[in-house]
Amino acid sequence: MTAKTQLPKITQRKQVAKSRFFAIEQIDLTFSNGVQREYERMQGSGRGAVMIVPLQEDGSLLLVREYCAGTHSYELGFPKGLIDPGETAQVAANRELQEEIGFGAEILQPIHQVSMAPAFFNARMDIFLARGLYPQSLEGDEPEPLEVVSWQLDDFQALLAEPNFTEARSIAALLLVVNHLRG
Repeated sequence: MTAKTQLPKITQRKQVAKSRFFAIEQIDLTFSNGVQREYERMQGSGRGAVMIVPLQEDGSLLLVREYCAGTHSYELGFPKGLIDPGETAQVAANRELQEEIGFGAEILQPIHQVSMAPAFFNARMDIFLARGLYPQSLEGDEPEPLEVVSWQLDDFQALLAEPNFTEARSIAALLLVVNHLRG
């Protein structure tokens, strides 16, 4: 690495806040030019997460409408969840499908890995395209049943215009899958 692209040295790490769901750590950095800074970031589990775009044989996508505490609203998006200890991303994707929409997938094709606000989070999410769907349910951890919504892939522009389809990761997943399918 050249001096301009050399990663800063982490001189200290400490947890500065913690809740049931989140931990915030402070990292003290020294950059290659000698400048020192303190940064705060969310600590991740390191296991990552998955998002799945389920595509049925008739060309329809399956989405879920679920409560989102951050916006105190019901939002439309793709099935998603954390990778449990000992799981691969692909196993987690199939489990999440079964928990959230009641289907398993014969084919889970990796599409892309994304991060959200990398300046503040170290979490990554693997996006999969699911095909060959078959009925299969697992009990999930949702506080109420999720509404499963079918949407024709050919009408993806209308989905983008939906006022409750706003999550950036779901929008990115949709556009990545559309691009992938168009070749």
